[in-house]
Amino acid sequence: MNTSSRKWAIGQSPSQSRQMGIKKHLYFGYEFNSPKSEFSCADAITSGPEDRLYFVEPAVDKMTMKELLVKLGQRRLDSTGEIHYLQSQNGNLFSSESFKEPGSSSENQSEFETLTHDVPNEIPWCSKALGQKPDAVNIWIGDERSVTSIHSDPYENIYTVVRGEKHFFLLPPTDSWCLKERTYPHATYRRQESSGILGISPSAEEVPEVRWSSILNPELPGVLPEEISPIQVTLHPGETLYLPVGWWHFVRQSDLTIALNWWYDAELRGMSWILLNFLRNPSQILSGNDEHMTNRYSP
Repeated sequence: MNTSSRKWAIGQSPSQSRQMGIKKHLYFGYEFNSPKSEFSCADAITSGPEDRLYFVEPAVDKMTMKELLVKLGQRRLDSTGEIHYLQSQNGNLFSSESFKEPGSSSENQSEFETLTHDVPNEIPWCSKALGQKPDAVNIWIGDERSVTSIHSDPYENIYTVVRGEKHFFLLPPTDSWCLKERTYPHATYRRQESSGILGISPSAEEVPEVRWSSILNPELPGVLPEEISPIQVTLHPGETLYLPVGWWHFVRQSDLTIALNWWYDAELRGMSWILLNFLRNPSQILSGNDEHMTNRYSP
């Protein structure tokens, strides 16, 4: 995530003419891919000012859908190192407000109104099983350069691929102990006014540190203990994954990929919340930078 985290296929949707004609500006994440890194992530750990490690969120910009698709199509010609990934995780298709009475002041205002005609606002069997409507429905568009760092969510997640492929590396909540969570200061990528180049901008000291896994790539040999057996799943167009609450996932994608997901609030209260937090680590969480400096300067 840091330097560097469905059924609408471009050219195949019933409303192709509407989709390709979108003029509304959309928000997306800018990330920077260092020449030394294998891939880029958003919302992950990376080295920043004074050689400290930060949890860095992507820069956010806006552009038309056409502009985004052009940039993704020209990615191999881009020498800036910037990675474009549509990942506004705020219910950019439907939010919980979309289920309110029509005409209410809080009625859903989708960033992609044109696409809502082709995407269901809920998964009926899931809504029935969970006894509620989705909290958010999102569309994701990116390419193979964007990688989602390993993390878990407080949501039941229904994830469908429309185009391309998504590769999931999965661990259950009972394996939380091996992910070596640490705390890191918060930062954001921002474009420098003088050069226009993206750089890491640390947040104010009063911003709480972020708890995150210190393992950048769990797929590397020897990173996880031998007794850990991850589940690896590849989703192709038309295939759907149910990702239960609390499950850890590290996600890659192949070529230009479009996906949809439906997040259902897990309403973590009582013993469920206590159990998941206990599995993550019942002991005190260390500072990632204390460990980083110790390892760096140890003989």
